[in-house]
Amino acid sequence: MLSFKIRLTLILSAVVMIFQTLTVIVNDYAMRVNLKREVQELMHNISASVSEHAARQMRPAGGTDEDSPGLDPAALIQEFQSLHRNIMEIAVFRPAEEGGAGSSSAQEAGNAASQELTGRLLYGSYDIHASGTDSADLAEAMRSGEVYRSLRSGGKTLLAGTFGFPESGLAVRIAADLSPMYGMIRETRNYQISLSVLLLPAAVAINYGLAYVLIRPLRQILGKVDEVASGRFDTPLAVNRKDETGQLAERINAMAKNLDVYTAKLKKAFEENRSMKEHLESIIHHTTDAIHIEDVNGVLIRVNPAFEQMFGWSEEEAIGRSLPIVPESGMKEELEAREALLAGQMLPARETIRRRKDGSCFEVSVTTSAIRDRNGVIQAFASITRDMTNRNKMDELLRRAEKLNTVGQLAAGVAHEIRNPLTTLRGFLQLQQQTNKLNQRHIDIMLSELDRINLIVSEFLILAKPQATKFRIQDVRFILGDVISLLDSQAHLCNIVFTTSFDSEPCEVACEENHLKQVFINVLKNAIEAMPKGGEIEIEARKQPGWIVITIRDHGVGIPEDMIPKLGDPFVTSKESGTGLGIMISQRIIQSHQGTMEIRSTVGKGTTVTINLPAVE
Repeated sequence: MLSFKIRLTLILSAVVMIFQTLTVIVNDYAMRVNLKREVQELMHNISASVSEHAARQMRPAGGTDEDSPGLDPAALIQEFQSLHRNIMEIAVFRPAEEGGAGSSSAQEAGNAASQELTGRLLYGSYDIHASGTDSADLAEAMRSGEVYRSLRSGGKTLLAGTFGFPESGLAVRIAADLSPMYGMIRETRNYQISLSVLLLPAAVAINYGLAYVLIRPLRQILGKVDEVASGRFDTPLAVNRKDETGQLAERINAMAKNLDVYTAKLKKAFEENRSMKEHLESIIHHTTDAIHIEDVNGVLIRVNPAFEQMFGWSEEEAIGRSLPIVPESGMKEELEAREALLAGQMLPARETIRRRKDGSCFEVSVTTSAIRDRNGVIQAFASITRDMTNRNKMDELLRRAEKLNTVGQLAAGVAHEIRNPLTTLRGFLQLQQQTNKLNQRHIDIMLSELDRINLIVSEFLILAKPQATKFRIQDVRFILGDVISLLDSQAHLCNIVFTTSFDSEPCEVACEENHLKQVFINVLKNAIEAMPKGGEIEIEARKQPGWIVITIRDHGVGIPEDMIPKLGDPFVTSKESGTGLGIMISQRIIQSHQGTMEIRSTVGKGTTVTINLPAVE
C-alpha cells in the first residue's frame, strides 16, 4: 500500500498536470476565438470599404464632386488581397435590380439573392462555393447585415463572410484562409505540451519535497498517537505552528491528557468494581438466604450455595433447568407476580410456599426483582428466598407470650380495680356488723361500688368474648341524636351544651347500632368529664367520598402528648377513676366496622376524636 507521502505527491503532480492541460486547452481555445474575431473584423472592414467604392462607381455621371467615383473597386480588391495574403477572394454582388432613387427595398434584395449569383457578380472573383448555401447566406446578410460560415476547400480551413448593404443594394462575400493561423496555434500548443512534459519531473520532485514538508509534522503526530495507543500519555507534542497541523497537535495533547485522566478513573473504577464484585460474591455465597436467577422462560441461570441447601438441588442439577420449586397452589400468585414485574411494578417481599427436591413444602418470604438490559428490556428475574419456618414458630411463641402477658395485665388490672370497691364494701359491712345498724348513706355507697364492679366485669367480658354482630344499614345522624338525648340531662348538670352540625344528605353506614351507641357514649362521657367548668362540645357528621366522618370536639383539659399513643391499652387513662377499657372497647368496635379512630389533643385546649366509617353508597 502506498504511503501517504507518495499519495500526496501523486495527487499534487496530478493537480499540476491537470492545470497544465487545462491551460493548454484554454489557451488554444482563446487563440482560436481571438483569431476568428480578428479575421471577422478584418473582413467586415474590407467589405465596408469595397462596397462604398463600388457604390460610387454605380452613381450617375452628373453628380457632385463629393459623389464622384473614387478608386476602382477591382483595383481596391487586388490591393486588399496583396496586403492580406490569407484573403483568398473578394466578390461584390448586386442581389436586386436597381429601381427609382437608385436603391431597392430589403424584400426585393432578398428575392433577388435566391437567383444565380454568378450572373450578378460586379467585381472580384467567385470561385469558392459553399454547396448551395451562398444564396441563403446572401439573403440573410441583406436582412441582418452579416453572415459567417466555416467551410473546407482544397484541404484548407476557410471562413466565408457575407455582408449586406441594403442602402446601396450591394452584397460583399469574402473568403479567408485560416489554415496558416491554425498551424501557428497548433505549434504553440505543441510547444506548451512539450514544455509541460519537460517540466513534469521537476514538478514531481517539487511536489515530493512539498509532501515531505507537509507530512513531517503529521509523522510527529502519528508517533504521539502510537504512544497514546500504547498507554503512554505523559509526553506532549511540541506545538510551534498556528495552522491546522498545530491545532491538530493541540487537540492530540488535550486528548492524551483527558485519556490519562479517564484511564486513571477507569482503573480506580475497575478496582472498585472488582472489590465490589468480590464483596457481592462473598455475600451471595455466604448468605443464608437462597438466591437464584432465572430467565424470562423460567430457566435457572445461577444459584448460590444457600439455594442448594434450602431446596436440595445441586448447582449442576439446577443450572439450565426449570425446577418445580413453586407448588400448584402458588402458581397463580407466581404468575401474577411475574406479570406485575413485566408491567414495570416493584414487588414487596411476599410470604408464600415453596417445594423442595424431596417434595416437602415450607413457608418462605420471597423478594423478586427484574434484571434489565441497557434498553430497559427485562432479561431475567432475581429472587431472594428466606425460610420462614423457624421465624413463624418464634412469632407464634411471641404471640402466645404477649397474650399471656396481656392476660396477666388484664387480670392484675381487674383485680386491682375490683379490690378497691370490695375493700370499701367489706369495711362498711364490718362497721354495720359492729354497730348492728343500717346507714342509708353507707348503703348508697355500697350500691355504687357494686355498680362499679359490675361495669368493670362487663367491659372485661366484652373484651374477652366479643358477641357476634349483625350489621344493618343505619343513619349515623339518628344514632348520634339518640345518644345526645340520653346524655343531655347529664350535660346540663355539668353546665355543658351540645352543638351539632350534620350533613343534609343521609349518612348511612352498615353497623351494629348498640355498639356504635356505646362508642359515642364513651367518647361523649370522656368529653363531659374533661370539662369540669362546663362549656361546649361540638358534634359533626359529614359525608365524604366513600366515608362518613364523625368529629367530636371538646374544649377541656386535654391529654398529654406522650400519653396519646398509649390510649387503648388496658388501664391506661388520664382520669383518676378511669380504667382505660372504654377507649380500648371503642377502638375494637370501630375496627370491627372497618373504620378508623383518631385522637388529637392539646393540654389546656381540648381533645378532638375523629371516627371514619365506610359509607353505604
